[in-house]
Amino acid sequence: MPDKVTDKQADVVVLGAGIVGVSAAYAARRRGLSVVLIDRREPGSETSYGNAGILSSGSIMPLNQPRLWRALPAYLGNRHPALRWDPGWVIANIDWVARFLANAAPSRIKPRATALHGLIGASLKLHREWIVTAGAAQRIRETGWLKAWRSEATEAAKQEQALLADYGIESRLLDRQAISALEPNILPVYKVGLLHTQTASVDSPGAVVKAYARMFASAGGEIRQSEIRVIAPDGEGWRVTLVEGAISARHVVVALGPWSADLLRPLGYRVPLAFERGYHREFKPNPARSLQRPIHDAEGSFLMTPMEQGIRVTSGVELTARDAPSSFAQLDQVVPLARGVVEFGDAVGEPWRGARPTLPDSLPMIGPAPRHANLWLAFGNQHIGFTTGPGTGAAIAAMIDGAPPPFEVGAFSPGRYL
Repeated sequence: MPDKVTDKQADVVVLGAGIVGVSAAYAARRRGLSVVLIDRREPGSETSYGNAGILSSGSIMPLNQPRLWRALPAYLGNRHPALRWDPGWVIANIDWVARFLANAAPSRIKPRATALHGLIGASLKLHREWIVTAGAAQRIRETGWLKAWRSEATEAAKQEQALLADYGIESRLLDRQAISALEPNILPVYKVGLLHTQTASVDSPGAVVKAYARMFASAGGEIRQSEIRVIAPDGEGWRVTLVEGAISARHVVVALGPWSADLLRPLGYRVPLAFERGYHREFKPNPARSLQRPIHDAEGSFLMTPMEQGIRVTSGVELTARDAPSSFAQLDQVVPLARGVVEFGDAVGEPWRGARPTLPDSLPMIGPAPRHANLWLAFGNQHIGFTTGPGTGAAIAAMIDGAPPPFEVGAFSPGRYL
């Protein structure tokens, strides 16, 4: 059981020890602030654990873009590996669905891509710095990541390459022979590939988050594992009530990912947060048939990546309630496809499920709550939370300290929804 706390005080309390919360805590501590990081579980144990481990320079295009409209008919049968949806959830949350689709308008693409480009650029710079400082440099691979098509999709790949080039993001177009040269241990199932050359990956995203948390603690920060009951204004600051007591702080950062909206509701905030759930499973690798980098199978709607424990296969989006029972239909659908690309053995451990917190415009909230002083919101990073955690945290810490953030944060203002 955690130690009792009585009238403990800090400059900043960060709620949530995923990549965003750990990043905010470390960035605030680097600015000389006293910081307590709180989560019910160990750092990096929830959504930050179960991703593909990609530090992606090119993830500037949100899921809700114009091509989503063309894909919708294929999704209506509810059997596509890219998207499964719960009809009951969709009916109950039709307002969120309508707002999400409205953001797929062509006029809404460039402003969001520009905003994400700034956030991603700042984040990748920090990741490459922090992973060395944290003593985890051996986990990062500067091998890029490969998006690959089984069909003759050269034109689609060229369009994507041109879009990335508009933002100064480098990529390389590959034919079948070039893909085989790049990944000699996979079967030649792909005809076209686009290598994101400025993207890195790690062999255990959960371990990287834990390394960042240890780095925060070594810098003088405090980590507490406890259930968070409530937050409430207290004079000019805040009081955070835990199971074993309370902590007072001048500033509170809410970085609880898919649980953030629950904590904010008693304060009168109705956050339009949805949960794009995803699954992964890891498999014993064949050392003689290893992958060199993550591969996104564009038509198969899955991603496979070499991890510390084996080959991790991740599924598409499951749009349903955050805590609904697991359904492994998508994972069961894509694992045989992955086996047709690279050889791997039996499963290692059980399937994993997580919930990616997503707002209707696919942009996170990064900034001050509109009606409460010294309350800061940092969540909603959808599919690119692991990539964008450091930039999100650094921006929050800068604003707390009265300094300019490392990128333009206007598009991420919580006030756009609250």
